[in-house]
Amino acid sequence: MTGERRVPGSFRDPSGFLFYREEALYRQINRCYQDNYDLLNTCGLYAELVNAGLLIPHREVDIFPADPASAYRVIAPEPVRFISYPYEWCFSQLRDAALTTLRIQQIALDHGMSLKDASAYNIQFHRARPVLIDTLSFEKYAEGRPWIGYQQFCRHFLAPLALMSRTDVRLGGLLRNHLDGIPLDLAARLLPARTKLSFPLLTHIHLHAKSQKKYEGRTVKPAAGKVSRLAMRGLIDNLNHAIKALRWEAEGTEWAEYYEDTNYTPEGFRHKQRLVAEFIAASSPQTVWDLGGNIGIFSRIAAENHIFTVCFDVDPAAVEKNYRQCRTQQRDNLLPLLCDLTNPSPGAGWNTSERAGLIERGPADTVLALALIHHLAISHNVPLAGIAEFLARLGRWVIIEFVPKDDSQVRRLLATREDIFGDYTQDIFEQVFSRTYEIIRSEMIRESKRTLYLLHAKKSGET
Repeated sequence: MTGERRVPGSFRDPSGFLFYREEALYRQINRCYQDNYDLLNTCGLYAELVNAGLLIPHREVDIFPADPASAYRVIAPEPVRFISYPYEWCFSQLRDAALTTLRIQQIALDHGMSLKDASAYNIQFHRARPVLIDTLSFEKYAEGRPWIGYQQFCRHFLAPLALMSRTDVRLGGLLRNHLDGIPLDLAARLLPARTKLSFPLLTHIHLHAKSQKKYEGRTVKPAAGKVSRLAMRGLIDNLNHAIKALRWEAEGTEWAEYYEDTNYTPEGFRHKQRLVAEFIAASSPQTVWDLGGNIGIFSRIAAENHIFTVCFDVDPAAVEKNYRQCRTQQRDNLLPLLCDLTNPSPGAGWNTSERAGLIERGPADTVLALALIHHLAISHNVPLAGIAEFLARLGRWVIIEFVPKDDSQVRRLLATREDIFGDYTQDIFEQVFSRTYEIIRSEMIRESKRTLYLLHAKKSGET
């Protein structure tokens, strides 16, 4: 059908799949899931989860299904503004997603149902809260049957959180290479030996990993009646306590404290904030991406004007602080995420399209690139033309700050390396970026040597 395409990451579950038709998102529910879907609605579980903000709401629609031969219903889920992935989340985001998954499982048991999986990819941050987006994750609870999502929960949530908390927060990035969660034997080897003194980590990671190795390649039939509903609740409670016991404090990194050690004067910083607000208003965006946004000070200028904003930064501590502040303020239109702009999330998974890359999830209406270009050009040797091309793929409007070589921050970058950047000048910057953009406005930030630009990408063929 014209204008119809299936979502690449929605093909593994025989119960149904997501598809777009004329840019509207739908989920087809197949007949094999009919009984569980009807139970979800009649037992009261759907209503309770939606009312609690734990499950994405949907409405049933009367449209022609994408695959009529297998269709039972078609629903239209409420759209999520930006799809993010666990390897882009800070520690507290992954922790909150884990606790949300366990809470959903507890409520499901109250209604005679259970989560048939516990994938972190089924959780998204919607209106600043972690919510389950997969309506087809539930099945009728069978007395005595173990929780089928247990192993997946340990790989997707407990193992990475334990590694981030007890070894190094950067190990959360292992999820990017292990899309089905961090293998428990790998987690067990990377965790300090002292974690075996923690009963939950000993049980759910170290001994769990040994058990998996022992029974690898063997068919093990669970004994009927062995796992009672009470025992299931005990398992969920134990995992809940294990997750809550894992903590990480965002401190000690250079960029998390960036705004406490900046070369802006108070007047210069206020002037920059005013200019950013004016430039954002001039571009009239509905979505803003703040690249290298640190703890989100300038992201909040857009968010406070009711603009959905994604704030990316490479520093886990900065993203952690930003997320905790968003959570405290109940900021529902600002999403902090981890992103190394020199190595952003690529397309991944089956056919490299199961998880979309950063560029494929855009473009944004307006991109902020504040105090960023010198890091890309000098710290990472990215040519100015390459930066311009990259930004043009992310958004039509760009608000960019040029930081000259005589700025203290640039001098600090050059202090330990040879200055091979002869083309890093403001004149050359304007020449290079003018090939791709029209300079709408430029203004020097007061009491500094920095200049803020508002750029609009030229149409193809314009010079």
